[in-house]
Amino acid sequence: MEKISEIVILGGGSAGWITAGLIAAQYNNPGSKDVKVTLIESPTHTPIGVGEGTWPTLRTTLLKIGITETQLFRECDASFKQGAKFAKWVTGKDDDYYYHPLMLPQNFGKVDLPVYWSDASNNGNMQRSFSDAVCVQEAICEAGLAPKKITTAEYGSIANYAYHIDSAKLGAMLQKHCVEKLGVRYITDDVTGVNARENGDIESLIFQTGRAVQGDLFVDCTGFSSLLLGKHYGVPFIDKSDVLFIDTAIATQVPYESEESPIASHTIATGQKAGWIWDIGLPTRRGVGYVYSSRHTTEDAAMAEYEKYIGDGFSDLDVRKIPITSGHREKFWVNNCVAVGLSAGFLEPLEASALVLIELSAEFIAAQLPPTRDVMDITARRFNKTFQYRWDRIIDFLKLHYILTKRTDSDFWIDNCRPETIPQSLLDQMELWKYRTPNDSDFDSTNEVFPAASYQYVLYGMGFLTRPAFDIRNDNQQALARSTFTKVETLKERVLSELPAHRDLIEKIKKYGMQRV
Repeated sequence: MEKISEIVILGGGSAGWITAGLIAAQYNNPGSKDVKVTLIESPTHTPIGVGEGTWPTLRTTLLKIGITETQLFRECDASFKQGAKFAKWVTGKDDDYYYHPLMLPQNFGKVDLPVYWSDASNNGNMQRSFSDAVCVQEAICEAGLAPKKITTAEYGSIANYAYHIDSAKLGAMLQKHCVEKLGVRYITDDVTGVNARENGDIESLIFQTGRAVQGDLFVDCTGFSSLLLGKHYGVPFIDKSDVLFIDTAIATQVPYESEESPIASHTIATGQKAGWIWDIGLPTRRGVGYVYSSRHTTEDAAMAEYEKYIGDGFSDLDVRKIPITSGHREKFWVNNCVAVGLSAGFLEPLEASALVLIELSAEFIAAQLPPTRDVMDITARRFNKTFQYRWDRIIDFLKLHYILTKRTDSDFWIDNCRPETIPQSLLDQMELWKYRTPNDSDFDSTNEVFPAASYQYVLYGMGFLTRPAFDIRNDNQQALARSTFTKVETLKERVLSELPAHRDLIEKIKKYGMQRV
């Protein structure tokens, strides 16, 4: 009945500090010494720091940790993110784009909107894209507007949103808050070894100086090196590069033409010959990176595409090259060690899946922290089962973005459509979705990372056709569909007239702050 009271997190960055913050905020009550959190960070380690996109879940995460939204915008060079715009993923032409917004379709679950939207489009009664017909967010993004007003409370919204952030500044802000406000013990030193117990548990971590830090639960946040789960425990890495071909990233920071330049309130993902370019607008600069498959292009050819996208001034920019291995560990929790972040795995920076997995992992650990070592193995089995499912579904969803392309201008796009590169679980879903639209019953979990609505946005944004096998349309549903499309247009007119420009709202937040929750 050994009590779990000492939590040791090895590694900082977003993974380490989010985990530390959620655990400490939940258990470090005033006057309570039940749970102590220690974070150890190498003084020579530099975070990868290219992931600047987040999911709406970060709002809840920061609220739990105790960070105000005003603080986030003032300290982390943050902007709003309302979804992703995918350009040149279908035909590769200049007018080829679709949106994956962060709002559910209007009346989602009450009426099968894709069927009625398809009917109206085929009959020439509707020229709008699927996302524009069922949701106001595409119009908000295209107009360069923010998802809320300065009078909207912190973490409240008019349109659902996440953030674009400077990940290095986020880590620094979380570190300061966790240490000063939540009592997290912070050690900067290099770990050189591990002391193990007879049962295989980690007893302590050994530093260069010879001293050791003991713990009951160890969280591996050491990035790609995976020092504890990968190297100490030897948990195999499951390579997914046969499904997701991206294996290289080149990234840089691009200055704006002026301090008044508009800031996109969505991630822009533009298809290229052998991958895609992300373009993320922060208040002070853009983060632009090209992720590509080295099996389908050369470094020189990729750099030429990258330079063409960025344009003038490219030669003055500092470009970093980062290798990527798509995949994850066979297990994520072994004995008294659990991996969070890159130490558990990485796929590609599509749909901001890396940071949301950090949040979900940290939330699981904080919410289901085992009270004793005797029950830890039960928690570990549940964690492994849950996150194996989540990794599998994320792989399916990311692959979905590639398999509906009509591009034949390069082997990269052609190879992505080969059935042998598509998981069987996704092939099965695609076969079913020929005859009915995606809905929540298609998935085993009630807490999917990407719900059925996300699949609808990608499928119908890329031109997928669902031809229902049974005509179950009736007058009531048709009337509801028509009224829904009309309501979206009415809402669109209202929000476009009320919402402020994206940059204007950010400047007001920095100057005046937001209303507290």
